[in-house]
Amino acid sequence: MKKIILVVIVALCITSCTELKQVASQLSSALPVGSTSGVTNAENISGLKSSLSIGIEKAVSNLGVENGFYQNAAFKISLPKEAQPILDNVKLIPGGQALVDKAVLSINRTAEDAVKEATPIFKSAITSMSITDAVSILFGKENAATEYLHRNTYSQLKAAFAPKVRASLGKPLVANISTTQTWNTLSSGYNSVASGTIGSIAGLKTVNVNLEEYVTEKALDALFVKVAAEEKAIRTDPVARVNDLLKKVFGQLDKK
Repeated sequence: MKKIILVVIVALCITSCTELKQVASQLSSALPVGSTSGVTNAENISGLKSSLSIGIEKAVSNLGVENGFYQNAAFKISLPKEAQPILDNVKLIPGGQALVDKAVLSINRTAEDAVKEATPIFKSAITSMSITDAVSILFGKENAATEYLHRNTYSQLKAAFAPKVRASLGKPLVANISTTQTWNTLSSGYNSVASGTIGSIAGLKTVNVNLEEYVTEKALDALFVKVAAEEKAIRTDPVARVNDLLKKVFGQLDKK
């Protein structure tokens, strides 16, 4: 009888251990790759969305102020490459260098003015992010969030930036003169020389530039570079994790 009881107890233990392993396996599979049991999916998602909101606010605030582009060596917008003939022959235009300098300043002021449109569009994309997207982004590449935002907001941002850039180009941003006026004075002065006798002898060609499209694309390029930098900082630098939730969620990445 004692032997029968012992066999039954062993069998129950084996069955219980097997069931416990199955439960543990199920719980483990429910967690995203790279996660720890101390952080829930809800916290991961909330932490990611919080980090993105902080990152975009910082990126926009850094670029969308006076000299955010103009005095930033990484993002300062020069004249478009199509305007290189103007730069090469600026001495042929009366007051040419001063006009070039004013045009560059005005273009950058336009970008600084336009980039402020990005915040609500980015935040809408963050709010509508799915659970699957959020988890895969958190445990993905170091720029996974930036790539997600680029895929899901670029067209909308460009559409929102275009009228803002157009309006900014027409506003008196520098010395009470608009960017459009400055550019038209510069380009028409050059084109007048290029289409005249001197230009014909020198083989100069007139310059035609879509300034609105150029400034819009340059502003967007800078914005996404800045967002990527903010994302990388939060992922890799504990100091950039400005609250307990970010420290908890992104601290998981330090252990990978």
